[in-house]
Amino acid sequence: QDRPRKALEVAAAGGHHLLLSGPPGAGKTILAERLPAILPTLTRQESLEVTAVHSVAGILPPGEPLVARPPYCAPHHSATMQSLIGGGNGMPRPGAVSLAHRGILFLDEAPEFSVRALDALRQPLESGHVVVARSAGVVRLPARFLMVLAANPCPCGRHSLSGAGCECPPSAVRRYQARLSGPLLDRVDLRVPVDPVRREDLMGQGGRGESTASVAARVQEARARAAERLAGTGWSTNSEVPGHELRTRLVAAPGALLEAERDMERGMLTARGLDRVLRVAWTVADLRGADRPDASDIAVALELRTGIPRGALTKAGAS
Repeated sequence: QDRPRKALEVAAAGGHHLLLSGPPGAGKTILAERLPAILPTLTRQESLEVTAVHSVAGILPPGEPLVARPPYCAPHHSATMQSLIGGGNGMPRPGAVSLAHRGILFLDEAPEFSVRALDALRQPLESGHVVVARSAGVVRLPARFLMVLAANPCPCGRHSLSGAGCECPPSAVRRYQARLSGPLLDRVDLRVPVDPVRREDLMGQGGRGESTASVAARVQEARARAAERLAGTGWSTNSEVPGHELRTRLVAAPGALLEAERDMERGMLTARGLDRVLRVAWTVADLRGADRPDASDIAVALELRTGIPRGALTKAGAS
């Protein structure tokens, strides 16, 4: 699964939200569950923030005064909006978005979540916090997390497989895919198809991939480059940098944005989407040790954003 694994690396290095779409059994859940292992250890300040939230929620492990590793929260698709965002009777309590603060929020079978609950994620995805108002008071909770969505292509999951016998009518497929709304998907930086695993790979005949330690080391180096560049700004990862800064102060190489601008003219990218492509391109550049993104980094970011193969990821993997 070279393409999804590259997307996981980029997501971890820059804190970018990720959508994995493909048929059941392709490995979407396994990929998401491996993501915490390549994330860097929490800084002292991040550890204090996460520990405080977990302490308020009453889930701090006994004998562990500080949470050192990024949390991983994977609510079931039957979860209510209250359990995702926070609330409850009396004083509001942290929801899944806050329990995943500085870590990962994984929504498996994402289209099966209620549309109301999914759309409620849009505000914390943008602001990094959530405000919950109840009769006992108003609470502002931190909610800066890396979101990973996993989705089947249709209710039966076989729509993208040739000869697999999908009997879902086109209207059902459209309704199912539309449960992930456009405004929500516009906030997802990386959208990657996950194809079924080939027999030779499953049986170990296709060669082993890189170890987790190797990828984690690259992620750590990329984060260090970003932290050095963003020192004194209040941002720590590329995903947090405002679009204005990307177009004025942190600019790409001359001519690098031509392909992205063409996609925007065709209606394939929104203004927010272009900003997110720039953020991903900075992360790709950090992973290869470059000072700023060039046209190849933008091409990789566009391929990860649109899901349209451009050959950029293959070249990036080879380098």
